[in-house]
Amino acid sequence: MSGTTTDRPAAPAGTSVAETFPRTSALRGLLTRPELGSVVGAIAVFVFFACAADGFLRASSLSTVLYASSVIGIMAVPVALLMIGGEFDLSAGVMVTSSALVSSMFSYRMTANVWVGVGVSLLVTLAIGAFNGFMLTRTGLPSFIVTLGTFLMLTGMNLGLTKLIDGTVSTKTIGDMEGFPSAHAVFASTLTIGGVGVKVTILWWLGLVAVASWILLRTRTGNWIFAVGGNKDAARAVGVPVTRTKTGLYMGVALGAWICGQHLLFSFDAVQSGEGVGNELIYIIAAVIGGCLITGGHGSAIGSAVGALLFGMTSKGIVFAEWNPDWFKFFLGAMLLLATLLNTWVRRRAEATK
Repeated sequence: MSGTTTDRPAAPAGTSVAETFPRTSALRGLLTRPELGSVVGAIAVFVFFACAADGFLRASSLSTVLYASSVIGIMAVPVALLMIGGEFDLSAGVMVTSSALVSSMFSYRMTANVWVGVGVSLLVTLAIGAFNGFMLTRTGLPSFIVTLGTFLMLTGMNLGLTKLIDGTVSTKTIGDMEGFPSAHAVFASTLTIGGVGVKVTILWWLGLVAVASWILLRTRTGNWIFAVGGNKDAARAVGVPVTRTKTGLYMGVALGAWICGQHLLFSFDAVQSGEGVGNELIYIIAAVIGGCLITGGHGSAIGSAVGALLFGMTSKGIVFAEWNPDWFKFFLGAMLLLATLLNTWVRRRAEATK
């Protein structure tokens, strides 16, 4: 009994115990936040490019940085949730292109209104996500094998079907079709706020971060996601619907791919069938930089947003600083290593304070 009270640190003179412990708990809570390392890294990168690139702090430059971050962040959010659930998706990058191709080709060949193609694309893309979840949960194969297979199949289908239907490696333009202006406004428009152009994808990105954070922190589904990522057998033993949760997470990735795919299509009127390959690694890296563990059970949606913001600042900061963009991958690798090391250090410090 005495140990309970004597182990507590003495309160500073003039300070009550009640005033001291809330601050200690707040500090401990801050240290355990998964996105802390990425936030520190983002501040460092922002200060670095603010000093190194003359035009980095201009409103138009920051808008460009946010746009580059949002295109990655829209996918990084559901990918982060999937990683918290203990899985990852190698088909995410190609799925974006597949979604755009379905919208474009279905609209051009089957209907006069592009919104019909957009709706069909949503159903097809969600079906691909459900297929990944079904194969993972029914066969017991690791997500690496399942989604690698889907990645290869989609890559082949994107090229093969585009050449078979349209005769080239790109789709026909749909810019003059009915419904295109309204679809462009929803997925690819630019809003003017305070005299600065702001891409609508930034609003999509912020909305997804808010919804995903609410799901993770305020709903029973969020508890299920953390549980299946931490230990799926233990989660199943206490009644968590593991199969439904993992399938839902893969369909969430598909929803993000659909949004990005529509942005890709309605930004340029047409789509190249070979796009998207390799982007899946960028989404995964953004989630990891944001504090998600590859082993699952740890991470946050806000962390994935900060990870995407790091990508945006680095890719555009190099341009504003007029450096050779060939060094982008070097900075990317260095950021990944530093963020992972910082996250590991923060977690160990947090565990040491328990």
